[in-house]
Amino acid sequence: MFAIRFYRVYDTGDEIDLEELESVLTADGSAVLTPFTRTMPTSIWIRDPPLEVRLPPVNVALQNGAYHLDAIARIHQIGAVSISFILHDELADPSSLLPVALAFAGQQGLDTPFLDALAVVIDLLGPAIGTRPIEPEFYEDHTIYIVDRLDPAFDTVALLAGEQIRFSQTTRDEMLKNSLSYSVDDLVILAWDSALLVDPEPPMDLVDVIEYALVLVFELRFYDRVLDRQVQRMYDDIEAADRFSRFRRRREYRRILNRIMETHAEISEVTEVVENQLRVTGDVFYARVYATALRVLRADLWRASVDRRLQVVRDNYRMLSDELNREHANVLEWIIIILIALEFAYALWGTTRG
Repeated sequence: MFAIRFYRVYDTGDEIDLEELESVLTADGSAVLTPFTRTMPTSIWIRDPPLEVRLPPVNVALQNGAYHLDAIARIHQIGAVSISFILHDELADPSSLLPVALAFAGQQGLDTPFLDALAVVIDLLGPAIGTRPIEPEFYEDHTIYIVDRLDPAFDTVALLAGEQIRFSQTTRDEMLKNSLSYSVDDLVILAWDSALLVDPEPPMDLVDVIEYALVLVFELRFYDRVLDRQVQRMYDDIEAADRFSRFRRRREYRRILNRIMETHAEISEVTEVVENQLRVTGDVFYARVYATALRVLRADLWRASVDRRLQVVRDNYRMLSDELNREHANVLEWIIIILIALEFAYALWGTTRG
């Protein structure tokens, strides 16, 4: 037996009310919904389980043959949409996985099917996302290979690398260094764009753990991109405000400050929610798989990038706030000087009259 799950994760730009969405989709019959209620280990806690929507199956023709893939989408409350195509053969020998995987290397032949599936999902979401655009060219992709046993002649490095060449020992060691096992019959190998799961039983809980790691990393990428645009806009607005008169500049600074506060609060809150969507507390093996997946997918780098941009936002907030305080202090000083001058003039006028 073997199976391949091709993933692409997109983002709607804001949270989605899953309860309302489920009621709408169920009422009009536009989709068959299967809530994400698979029995998970008691040590795995999911904050907001996603909705799973069955999509129309996909037929893909490649040079080595035609393939029929099932399709599902998982809609996450945090705004992420995970679309996956599933190719499985219950009767095939695991050794037959490699030629099929190489034919689909780099998710070859799946660009158009993913765009079509995304269009279906956007139509299903409807009012849940309103006019917010989903950028089809911005996504995170990943491929999970599953077999029930491992053939000794099976080249796992060729599978994970997506090509069959004579790999150096250094490359092999690098590709296989993130290997984990719970028993002698199972194996998990994690790479930055793919993973191999070997288990006599369908390891769907592990698939879900890896998918959650993928969604988390993509959300960090998404909000890093949002912050990058906001920071650039902030610099442009400050530069434009500096060309105005003093009083107009103060008003523009206040407007920029308000937007900076809103951006900082929103991004800080949403990244905290994203990072707490899944918690693995008691099961050591699942915790290791989740932590390793986050490390391999470079979650720490994206989190650090988000933190750096948030620090830039905070620094600019302090700079503008200090500038406004100085301007305010200057105005107060001039008011005091004018009042003293008026009082002196009034006293002098009274003395002259007397």
